[in-house]
Amino acid sequence: MKRATWIIFIVLIFIRSGFSQDTIRLYQRIVPDTIRSIRAMPRDSVSHALVPAQIINGDTLPVIDLTTAVVFPSVVFNNHREMVRYDVLVYNIRKVYPYAKIAGAKFNEFKKTMDTIHSEKARKAFIKKAEKELEDRFGDQVRDMTFSQGKILIKLIYRETGNSSYDIVKELRGTFTAFVWQTLARIFGYDLKTGYDPAGEDQAIERIVQMIDSGAI
Repeated sequence: MKRATWIIFIVLIFIRSGFSQDTIRLYQRIVPDTIRSIRAMPRDSVSHALVPAQIINGDTLPVIDLTTAVVFPSVVFNNHREMVRYDVLVYNIRKVYPYAKIAGAKFNEFKKTMDTIHSEKARKAFIKKAEKELEDRFGDQVRDMTFSQGKILIKLIYRETGNSSYDIVKELRGTFTAFVWQTLARIFGYDLKTGYDPAGEDQAIERIVQMIDSGAI
C-alpha cells in the first residue's frame, strides 16, 4: 500500500454514495465535451431551442444566462525543466480533482446524516460501513496515487469544503482520532491542517483547476 493511500481514505471517508471509475472519468470530460458539442451545433438548430423569455417594451426577447468566461494568459517558462514540472502538476491535478469535487458535494449530505444518528455506537457502525465501501469502490484507484497527488488532494479538499482534512476528521471522528491521524501524517510528510491559498502559494493549482472547469484543458 502506497503512502498516499491511507491519507486519501481519511479525506474521502464521508463519501457514502456509489461512484464508479466511470463517474470520475465522466466528470473529467463532461465540461469540455459539452462545450465542443455546443460549438458543433448547426446554427439553425439553436433557433429551435426553447429558452426563457422576457417582454421588454412590447418585444419578447430571449433570456440566456451565460457562465463567466475566464481568459487565461499564456504560461511563460524560463526553461524546459519548469515546463515539465508544470505538465506534471496539470496531470496530478486532473487525476485527483474529481475526487475532491465528489467529496465536497457529499460532505454536507454526510453531516446531515450523522446529525440524525444520536447513538455513538450507531455512528461508529455507520462510519465503519462507509470505510468498507470506500475500500471496495476506491481502493484500487487510490493505491495508484502518488505522494504528490495525495498532498494536492488535501489542498483541493480544503478548496471544495472550506475545511482542512484535520477539521473534517475531527468533526466526524473526534479530536483524539484527528490528533492521531495528524501525528501519523506528519511522520509520512503530510499535514492534515494544510489550507489553500489560491492567491499565494497555490496560485498555479487554482489556475489549472479553473482551466479544467472552463474546459480549457
